[in-house]
Amino acid sequence: MVVPRVLELEVVRILHGCTTLKHAKQVHAHIYRNNLHQCSYVITKLLRVVTTLPNVPLHSYPRLLFAQVHTPNPFLWTALIRAHALRGPLSEAVLLYCSMRKRRIGPVSFTFSALFSACGAARDAALGAQLHAQTLLVGGFASDLYVNNAMMDMYVKCGVLRCARKMFDEMPARDVVSWTGLIVAYARSGDMRAARDLFDGLPVKDMVAWTAMVTGYAQNAMPEKAVEVFQRLRDEGVEIDEVTLVGVISACAQLGASKYANWIRDIAESSGFGGASNVLVGSALIDMYSKCGNVEEAYDVFKGMRERNVFSYSSMIVGFAIHGRAHAAIKLFYDMLETEVKPNHVTFVGVLTACSHAGLVDQGQQLFATMEKCYCVAPTAEHYACMAGLLGRAGHLEKALRLVEAMPMEPNGAVWGALLGASHVHGNPGVAEIASTHLFELEPDNIGNYLLLSNTYASAGRWDGVARVRKLMREKNLKKIPGCSWVEAKNGMIHEFVAGDVKHPEINEIKKELNHLLERLKAIGYQPNLSSVPYGINDEEKRLLLMAHSEKLALAFGLLSTDAGSTIKIMKNLRICEDCHIVMCGASKVSGRKIVVRDNTRFHHFLNGACSCSNFW
Repeated sequence: MVVPRVLELEVVRILHGCTTLKHAKQVHAHIYRNNLHQCSYVITKLLRVVTTLPNVPLHSYPRLLFAQVHTPNPFLWTALIRAHALRGPLSEAVLLYCSMRKRRIGPVSFTFSALFSACGAARDAALGAQLHAQTLLVGGFASDLYVNNAMMDMYVKCGVLRCARKMFDEMPARDVVSWTGLIVAYARSGDMRAARDLFDGLPVKDMVAWTAMVTGYAQNAMPEKAVEVFQRLRDEGVEIDEVTLVGVISACAQLGASKYANWIRDIAESSGFGGASNVLVGSALIDMYSKCGNVEEAYDVFKGMRERNVFSYSSMIVGFAIHGRAHAAIKLFYDMLETEVKPNHVTFVGVLTACSHAGLVDQGQQLFATMEKCYCVAPTAEHYACMAGLLGRAGHLEKALRLVEAMPMEPNGAVWGALLGASHVHGNPGVAEIASTHLFELEPDNIGNYLLLSNTYASAGRWDGVARVRKLMREKNLKKIPGCSWVEAKNGMIHEFVAGDVKHPEINEIKKELNHLLERLKAIGYQPNLSSVPYGINDEEKRLLLMAHSEKLALAFGLLSTDAGSTIKIMKNLRICEDCHIVMCGASKVSGRKIVVRDNTRFHHFLNGACSCSNFW
């Protein structure tokens, strides 16, 4: 005679191999034959298997399984509650919990963790708080680390960080999951100071905690801090993985300097996560090199990858597009379609942007029309913004306006901004007024929109409109965000300049170089574009303000500090103004240097007096 406990274990072993409902029912028959159908332990295991199988409704066979047991134990109740918590509806899981309590069956840790997880997924903080109260009423869970972590995670997912922190502070015991979960939550909410305070207090920091800090700083546009933490991680001998690397690669992309790009690529290679062998890291490297102004290096990484996915292709397509390499982007898109990789929404943003830069209106419209029909990618506001830019850039402003007005969702700032920018290029104050009216509601404090409208009026000779916009700017007390530019010196060091900078140690030499450059440009016809200055001041004061723009100072320093013939790379926190754009074009001609400027919308490659953006940005 087989000992019952041995038989139970044998049945459980067989259940682990069940992959179909038919097989599970065969095991169920075996359970009946061996008189184990009242054994909560065995039926719990069977129920867990059945509820994870596809296309098995919870209200049918699983409920019958549960109902056959006369006195189900807490684990069997929990198995059914957990199934409803995972697959829904959540209300059914709660009803089961209430039935369990009415029968005076005490819940276990897994009962609450399943319910808290479901509340977090449903973003139902009110229900989560009621269940929190249940843990106190039932008692015995105050020191349960598993339940407390689940409860804290529920509050985090519901966006109630105050309650999550209170939970954390009152927990009698914490593990690395407790600390890291809250660190990640603070990072996602943008509170890196609170995240850093927690991290510094963490007794033992593992790779996950370090990665949370690196990624948090990168995601909150604090790339220097991300690199600093990553260097500390390396100094302390902590192991890294692909997730850590992707976080710091993102930070290096934001810094935009070749020095950091090459440094992190070497680390990735030496750690066994090179771009050739790791598709996640490879895709991140492509994005990084593109954002560092080196699209050729990005393409080298892409070509060297043994495996490519939609992120690899999309990163490269977007990289080509933002650098004005439209035909390369479009070719790569069609190359991708020859593979098994299917495009996603980012892929289409890239290829539509490329069409816009190349003026390929018909091709762009065709791609936009086939997105959902052929590739199951529903157009978003971002895609409509690309189309508004594409049509507007080509001069089809009325058609672009009709497209925007027919959008199935509310147009956002990017959509109206694309239309306003196109109106400015083509000197159409009528469409500019319509676009700016919406932008003033959506982005009331964005001074750039007011300046574009004012300049559009000015180019059309509508001085009453100029006066009206400038009056509005004064009434709203709008202040231009201080311009800030960075340039990479010969030694790889990054030098920062702000508008009107006087603090740089070489500022006198920089101003002399800038004056010398402007004199050379005037000799070939340069005249300052005074409309780039929004303030009501005289022309001489406007000229002085234009000379002090941060990107001009960065350019002069680049000419002074880098070798003749080398590329000057500049980053700008704002859209490059029209006067600085003219100066960059001229500087590339008189100096024979290639100048790459990354502003807050795209890259501008200046060479021999022309820009890759064809003066549309």
